[in-house]
Amino acid sequence: MSIERLLYLPLGGAGEIGMNCYVYGYGPAGQERLIVVDLGVTFPDMDGTPGVDLIFADIEWLEARADRIEAIFITHAHEDHVGAVGLLWPRLKAPIYARKFTAHIARLKFEERGHDEMQIKTVGVWPETIQTGPFTVGFAPVSHSIPESSALVIDTPAGRIVHTGDFKVDETPVVGEKFDREMWEEISKAGVKALVCDSTNVFSPHAGRSESEVIEPLNALVANSRGMIAATTFASNIARVRTLARAGEKAGRSVVLMGRAMRRMVTAGIETGIIEDFPSTISPEDAGSVPRENLMLLTTGSQGERRAATAQLSRGKYLGLKMQEGDTVIFSSKTIPGNEMSVARIVNAFSEMGVDVIDDRGGLYHVSGHANRPDLSTMHKAVKPQIVVPMHGEHRHLREHCKLAAENGLQSVLAPNGTGVDLAGETPKVVEFVETGRTYLDGSVQIGALDGVVRDRIRLALNGLVVATIIIEDDAPLGDCWCETMGLPANGTSRAPLVEVLEADLNQFLQRAARKTLADDDKLEEEMRRVIRRTTNDEVGKKAEVQIVISRLSE
Repeated sequence: MSIERLLYLPLGGAGEIGMNCYVYGYGPAGQERLIVVDLGVTFPDMDGTPGVDLIFADIEWLEARADRIEAIFITHAHEDHVGAVGLLWPRLKAPIYARKFTAHIARLKFEERGHDEMQIKTVGVWPETIQTGPFTVGFAPVSHSIPESSALVIDTPAGRIVHTGDFKVDETPVVGEKFDREMWEEISKAGVKALVCDSTNVFSPHAGRSESEVIEPLNALVANSRGMIAATTFASNIARVRTLARAGEKAGRSVVLMGRAMRRMVTAGIETGIIEDFPSTISPEDAGSVPRENLMLLTTGSQGERRAATAQLSRGKYLGLKMQEGDTVIFSSKTIPGNEMSVARIVNAFSEMGVDVIDDRGGLYHVSGHANRPDLSTMHKAVKPQIVVPMHGEHRHLREHCKLAAENGLQSVLAPNGTGVDLAGETPKVVEFVETGRTYLDGSVQIGALDGVVRDRIRLALNGLVVATIIIEDDAPLGDCWCETMGLPANGTSRAPLVEVLEADLNQFLQRAARKTLADDDKLEEEMRRVIRRTTNDEVGKKAEVQIVISRLSE
């Protein structure tokens, strides 16, 4: 007789912040029926992933079991949870369930890729549920920094799982639903097998602040600022965008939305009825006829994204508008770890223009969308789970969340990406490990992290490139070889042009090379590469990447 497992398997988002992708399974080992929670992305940087457009979870394990997937559930519309639906759905081909606002954003992504939008089903909130295979799933509203965020209540024959998604304890969230402790206590009355829980702010010791607490400080800041104002925040934080827009309106300023994501999110909020009182806006083109002191720009790019509106304003003019001395830029956001240098570059560029930059170091103009340590304890105590499974965080966050669970008298399991845990018994049991990694969207092509494309790009950036071409006739050089370089200095330590030094060393080698070497492309290429790397190391202190082109003339 087979024993059913209740499987939890993170493929992304557990051991990192971003790229969320979680799998739940129920059934005999190796035959479980599966559901997927979230298909998110993370963003590249020029240091580690140059030229890459997006990064998302490697779903090879999941794709191989696509015939066992019952459904995909999306908890909310942040890019790190919904951003990969259009890219990965063709490999999974399961129906997608989401609430109205999230479904709207997911359909836009399907539209961009030409997929069947009917595969995205709009669902209501708890106690409404969806029955799919051995799972019954409901969307329980939580407060977060984007509307209609939801935890998932997942019922299985082995017990109930609560997957929190991203959440905070906020009873006055401005836009979206408040945190409802009574609802959670009601959901948990029958017992909860596992609480799979957001860990992002586990190191923040104080209770989280409400979104409503930034309204008055932002109103005062905008009212007292002179010149043109540009305010940047996460475009998806519609509550904050609305607060900023209303602050501008109260100060007698015309509001301008700048950046595709900003316009898309506000439009989606209005079309889905999430926001009904957003101030009227004007186009960037019309803004040119409005006095500078009467303008309020709401811009994308709070994390220093190079192509976003904020960065473009810092480099000069964007859509006909230009910051100048006496203007103000407001960062109503927290800088995500890893983005500090990109943000600092923009801040300094504004400073050089004489623009005043206001950030959130004083804690007045931004509040987090994630539960702080005391708020996580609030959720633990409301749900009273048998097991806490930390997710959505770097490894240190997951580990610290396990310690917090112990402080609250709860058992836990540390399960980073690729760790398959059976939750069916009285204690969680690690039952398998799955190879996980990253997939890159590079232009229009999806490539694996181990394919070597990005690694080669980094090596080219670090070392430069030499292309050497030689023509061979009758196993002898026909004339001299010639070289081209890219990403290397024009002159080396000898003061002579680097290309000339390379060509001289190569031609000297070719003149004395054995006939059997000249007759064998592999041997010739190996020897020429060795000469080039030695020469570039002597001349410029770098062993360049090398491309050899050998052309043989037939008789």
